[in-house]
Amino acid sequence: MTTKVGFFPQNNTLWVARHLDLLPGVEWVDLNALGRGERVDPTRALPSVHGDHLFDGGYDFIGTGSTPPVTAQAKGHDIAYVAISGPRVENGRLVVRDDSPIGSVAELKGRRVALGHGSWQTTLLLLALERAGLGWGDIVPVDAYGNAAELLVNGDVDAWVGSYPYLTPVESRTRTLVETEGLFSHRSLWFTRRDFAQERPEELARIVTALQRADHWTEEHPREAAALFDGDLDAWEHALRTRPWGLHPVSAEFVAEQQHAADLFHANGLIQRKITVADAVLPEIGELVTRTR
Repeated sequence: MTTKVGFFPQNNTLWVARHLDLLPGVEWVDLNALGRGERVDPTRALPSVHGDHLFDGGYDFIGTGSTPPVTAQAKGHDIAYVAISGPRVENGRLVVRDDSPIGSVAELKGRRVALGHGSWQTTLLLLALERAGLGWGDIVPVDAYGNAAELLVNGDVDAWVGSYPYLTPVESRTRTLVETEGLFSHRSLWFTRRDFAQERPEELARIVTALQRADHWTEEHPREAAALFDGDLDAWEHALRTRPWGLHPVSAEFVAEQQHAADLFHANGLIQRKITVADAVLPEIGELVTRTR
């Protein structure tokens, strides 16, 4: 039985593992080739394509940011968390143009904010709004990926949840409104179906071991790793040098953080039912990840 592993550049570990051929015999599935699925209204819902593809034959294993597994659980998918990265608070933040009159998150009320909706960026923005006493309905979210920086500097949006390396070319023209640090840990994570985790533990261990190797290599060779990605080499090297490497077992602290985000998504109408994040955490997987470190 061939294992399908989804990959895309936003999950650096999987991207490097794919390009170094560290998992012979698996079928690598390019998430960009699968498409983003049906677009959703960012004011009313979250996209669920990453979780959906685990259950429609698209792939068996995936790595993303913090939001997709919450969305998957909210749709009733029986997922299992596999591992988390260290905190990646340096990877991105909420910014405005350097000449913007906006001085606080509270002043975003009624404003247009660009983000990759359904990614970690939704979580960051919602947590920032909560801290300012606002909700999702108080802003105009603009779902934008490749052209978000351009939208900001051209004045088409008022703020942007930006990340590296995409922040690098426009950094001198932006001003930080909210840092990620202090809001949430912004970790990468990896998840699968519960049945895959329970029925194929040896294959899961092989995947996790390969990803640990990919992270170790990237940490030791950031310039060479940067060359594996499309775009500006220096920007990617900077991004990779500032990120933590290594897969870790899911922690109680992370589960609590995820639960808070999930509760916020539900309270703001972005998911239609409450979930319990801990239901998707299996102790035996944590033991497996510990053994691969």
